[in-house]
Amino acid sequence: MLDKFLRRSKRKQGEVVWDALRGQLSLILFEQLRHKAMPFAEARGLFTDEDVFKAVS
Repeated sequence: MLDKFLRRSKRKQGEVVWDALRGQLSLILFEQLRHKAMPFAEARGLFTDEDVFKAVS
């Protein structure tokens, strides 16, 4: 699958792998931060993403 993508996109393998790794690590960090912030948000009545969007809109 990677080889097929590389041929079509004309990108280098290292570049694609690095972008994928950076994206995955960003998601993991976001989830860790979200987990730490949840008790503070819940204490303020923010339980869902919709609650947060309503509060900041």
